[in-house]
Amino acid sequence: MGKSKMSKAGRLLCMVLSMVLLAGCSSSNPEAGAGKKEQKEEQGQTEETSGEQADKSRSDDAGAPEVQEPTEEEKREAQIEELLGNMSLEDKVSQLFFVNPEALTGVGVAVQASDATRSAMESYPVGGVILFSANIENEEQLRTMTSNLHAYSKYPLFLGIDEEGGRVARIAGSGSIDVPVFPDMQEIGNTQDPEEAYRVGETIGRYVKELGFNVDFAPVADVASNPDNQVIGSRSFGSDAGLVSQMVAREVQGMQEQGVSASLKHFPGHGDTSEDSHAEMAVSKKTADELRNMEFLPFKAGIEAGVDMVMIGHISVPAITGSDIPASLSEQIITGCLREELGYQGIVVTDSMSMGAIVNTYTSADAAVRALQAGCDMLLMPQDFQAARQAVLDAVKDSVLSEERLDESLRRIFRVKLRQQ
Repeated sequence: MGKSKMSKAGRLLCMVLSMVLLAGCSSSNPEAGAGKKEQKEEQGQTEETSGEQADKSRSDDAGAPEVQEPTEEEKREAQIEELLGNMSLEDKVSQLFFVNPEALTGVGVAVQASDATRSAMESYPVGGVILFSANIENEEQLRTMTSNLHAYSKYPLFLGIDEEGGRVARIAGSGSIDVPVFPDMQEIGNTQDPEEAYRVGETIGRYVKELGFNVDFAPVADVASNPDNQVIGSRSFGSDAGLVSQMVAREVQGMQEQGVSASLKHFPGHGDTSEDSHAEMAVSKKTADELRNMEFLPFKAGIEAGVDMVMIGHISVPAITGSDIPASLSEQIITGCLREELGYQGIVVTDSMSMGAIVNTYTSADAAVRALQAGCDMLLMPQDFQAARQAVLDAVKDSVLSEERLDESLRRIFRVKLRQQ
């Protein structure tokens, strides 16, 4: 009986011990558990924070403006401002002149661009040089001359020529260079096909470009409405302003697609005058409304086609100016009619300032300053280049003209020059 009791007591003790052990095994370390819990919570918070930061980063990226490369136009504008900022006043003034090579060197007839030309262009870096038939002997000579002129120029150079076709064609009419020959533009107009005018512009543009030129003083945008007019006559596409407008626009497009700047001439319209501005002042007796309904139309069409230049004629228009002042010196016509009314913002170049219409009344110095005050950008062939240049320089120094006014013209000039490169 005692043995049985001990067995029962032992069993009871074992049970108690087992319960204690089980209780110990099932109970966890509270601090360790808390640590794990905190660690898990912290991990959750970290993941949540990381997620929030990633979301914010994505949000910031989505809201941040994209960095865009500057356009070609913006690059040119920046280049122009850099050029103007580094140019001397003397160079700025020289850039406004478009002269023949003889005005630079003083020789009788220039058929080469030699060291004398190089030296002259270093001292007077003109904006443009124009060549005529007398400057052309043969293709090899012409190519060498134009190449040297470009090489000698401190700044990009306009090299121009009068190559209209027909009786005004310095290259095709030379007889020494093999290029396509076109009749007067009146015959092209008679086809009543604007694509023929495009072909003229494209073809002439191609061969003058190959010979080193980048400006052609064409097309004639005058409407031949006066049968007594001998200076324009068959150089015009015709007497129908609508047809002339179509022809002019297509020739401009054809030429400029070849990298040659076209120049409409002779604003505000030389077709209804009877005088020759080479010898004397040409006068238009039309009213402003008559000009708008006829003479202005081809110029407007050419402007809308993107023409780079418009040439201002030495034509008096008393109905607009109230005087006999030539259009080339008239702010009312250049700034008022051409820029403000027709919306033209390109280069305005004068007709030759050595014509009788100018030199019979004005000195080279006076005419140069007046033309710039009126809104012209480039002065073509003043009779006395040195006097004209010095007058413009003095006008800026004396505050008659501002340097900012010169910069306006230079921006227009360099926009075209840099685009041609």
